[in-house]
Amino acid sequence: MVDQQTLLQLATAMSDTPAPIYQRVKQAIISQIRAGHWQPHQRVPSESELVNELGVSRMTINRALRELTSEGFLIRMQGVGTFVAEAKAHTALLEVHNIADEIAARGHRHSSKILELQARPANDEEATALGIQPGQRLFYSQIVHYENDIPVQIEDRCVNPLVAPDYMQQDFDRVTPYIYLMQAAPLTAGEHIVEAVVPTRRERELLQLEDHEPGLLIHRRTWSGKTVVTSARLLYPGSRYQLFGRFTNQV
Repeated sequence: MVDQQTLLQLATAMSDTPAPIYQRVKQAIISQIRAGHWQPHQRVPSESELVNELGVSRMTINRALRELTSEGFLIRMQGVGTFVAEAKAHTALLEVHNIADEIAARGHRHSSKILELQARPANDEEATALGIQPGQRLFYSQIVHYENDIPVQIEDRCVNPLVAPDYMQQDFDRVTPYIYLMQAAPLTAGEHIVEAVVPTRRERELLQLEDHEPGLLIHRRTWSGKTVVTSARLLYPGSRYQLFGRFTNQV
């Protein structure tokens, strides 16, 4: 239950401008966020509370909240509620970083959950990505990374055992794959392919996404010398993440 003061602040912020009602609801919520009255991670009123306080239809409230989520102002977590989002986190596009370090740099806490860790034969697509033969053994891991207990990345990673032979022996509850791989096979080159995707039902559950929310997918391969070390599929919540890159032109 949200306190009455929060609801009164929102009702007061509702303007009388000649705009569609859902737009007025959106602007009222945005004004509360920008004024600092609603802080990041603060739970916002439920649809029912907003309907009762503002005297508008549930359909209007649903549209306003849905659009504010798509625009990055709110986070809607299934079965939990709707919360004020922080300014979008970002990950480097032109570089390879440790996700735990990126999260720590924002002053937040990183944690992770290992879903799979196994050695298995490579299928045709995996073999091509790693530069090995189909059926040859590879290491595979799937890990969900969290920022302050909110899921921010699903990491699916295939690893070449020839250059990272001790991958399966690592304690990925304590360190990320990045830490071990940079020690075992220092990075000399990388490749990124980025696309917007519709997450699967399982991926939506793991990232706590609403049905309509997009995913931001990075396909990453890394090399040490002339050997491919890993091929990774990194899925982010598109409404809570953005990519950042910077380059200089030497003349």
